[in-house]
Amino acid sequence: MIVDDRVLSEDFVPSEVVHRHDEVNRLSEAVEPLVSGGRPDPAFLFGPTGVGKTCIARYTLHRLGEQLPSVRVAYVNCWQEYTRFRVLYNLLETVGRAFDVHRSTAKDELFGRLRAADDAPIVAILDEVDQLEETEVLYDLNQLPHVSLVLIANREEELFAQFDDRVRSRFRAGTRVTFDRYGGDELVAILDERARQGLEPDVVGESQLRTIADAAAGDARVAIGILRSAAQRAHSRGDDRLTDDLLADAIPDARIAIRRETIEGLPDHQRTLYEVIDERGEIEPNELYETYEARVENPKTRRTVRNYLTKMAHYDLIAATGERRGRTYRVVEPLADAKPVDGR
Repeated sequence: MIVDDRVLSEDFVPSEVVHRHDEVNRLSEAVEPLVSGGRPDPAFLFGPTGVGKTCIARYTLHRLGEQLPSVRVAYVNCWQEYTRFRVLYNLLETVGRAFDVHRSTAKDELFGRLRAADDAPIVAILDEVDQLEETEVLYDLNQLPHVSLVLIANREEELFAQFDDRVRSRFRAGTRVTFDRYGGDELVAILDERARQGLEPDVVGESQLRTIADAAAGDARVAIGILRSAAQRAHSRGDDRLTDDLLADAIPDARIAIRRETIEGLPDHQRTLYEVIDERGEIEPNELYETYEARVENPKTRRTVRNYLTKMAHYDLIAATGERRGRTYRVVEPLADAKPVDGR
């Protein structure tokens, strides 16, 4: 049944995109100065999870690379690579300058190596950039004339609230590309294309794709995960088609798998916060911070913890109820809190 499992991965970048042509054109225009030897202003991609920000960034920069083979594109997921050292190391690794770098290597040496790698332009895609703990690295990178930045985050106001004045002033200019949730018809089209490339012909019907789209509530990551889970189930059972009964089992399984993957990918401090909330059922901010502070070495500031909690809420791992002093946090149950799709 499955002819190419890569296509059913959320990291797969298609040769053609569906329903994001305006966003592709906007980002393409933003990086166009590279073609004529110029340097573009930073480009920002904003929107909720599962709306194609990462896919569109990689797709658009791949197209740029076909037009301009000398450009080097580096992708850094700041959820995992959240320090200045890790960001610089990843960029150096992309351009082949990370040899003999150790944990003890000074950050200034890493920056010096990147400064010297100016024989061709570098475009750095910094995904989940609102997870950076040392945002001054953005200021550093913006100083290098051969490095251009594409920054991906959920919300502009929350991202800029983390910047100091020096970084904030440098990044006020630049292109903003905003992504909305997918509608039902758009998700069906995306799923249909993935099924066409990744599955044998005629194994899934439009009604099944519609069921998946409705269950995914505008999130392409969830939709693709459900299709993958259903196809794997059918393959293991020896079925030659996806059935409604099979989908009914695959939908909760896919949601739980995606949730588990997200939780497992949390950095240590965010994992501790999640565990505390999960243990308590519902907890107010002061008690949460004090419990977290007692469990970790070198606890982060309250402001950083608030940023962590906001990010975890974007991923529907936790939910906040109430305002300020009356606020409490609780863990989101993946099925009970599923959102309906608008059916566009």
